[in-house]
Amino acid sequence: MQISKKLNRRVFLAGISAAVAATAMPSAGFALTKAAAEKLINNLSSDIFKIINSGKSETAMYRDFDRVFAKYAAVDAIARTCLGPPWRSANASQKKAYTAAFRAYISRKYGKRFREFIGSKITVTSAKAVKSGVLVKSVVKFKGSAPFTVDWQVFERNGKRQMFDLYIEGISMIKTEREEIGSMLDRSGGKIDKLVARLNKAG
Repeated sequence: MQISKKLNRRVFLAGISAAVAATAMPSAGFALTKAAAEKLINNLSSDIFKIINSGKSETAMYRDFDRVFAKYAAVDAIARTCLGPPWRSANASQKKAYTAAFRAYISRKYGKRFREFIGSKITVTSAKAVKSGVLVKSVVKFKGSAPFTVDWQVFERNGKRQMFDLYIEGISMIKTEREEIGSMLDRSGGKIDKLVARLNKAG
């Protein structure tokens, strides 16, 4: 019975996740140009490389990644999209706690991934307009190893340009984290407070 309930819940979430994502993600404004999106990603990647080459401790780096994430990314929209339908039933206090925990979790998790880029070089290669904004393509090159792609989805909301999604070798951060958060929520019995506790230990 418990397994059946979980399966039904996951099927339900999967069935409406696209609609939730569309609601959470603001539409792109006409003011957002490919050049502006490229500039944002150049600045973002520059800040990331300053952190990973700073020689700081992991803990200090994760704090710096958290500040960069808050500066350049649409944190609230990303957190809301990754949680999906349960966001609607959460109270204001739970939403605030979840968003803070999610932001710290993402900073730790992707901070660890970006630390793998030490000694590499990232180059923005192109940008193209997409339905939800601009997709900026970049290549990460290491000496003695094959390059790989990192793409960045950028939109503009209320005059502010922000990164909404990140694709490492074609794998979407939003899609990955939506599945991960859904799994954590299942293990938390569908309780937002327990999910927040899990997020504070994860990453």
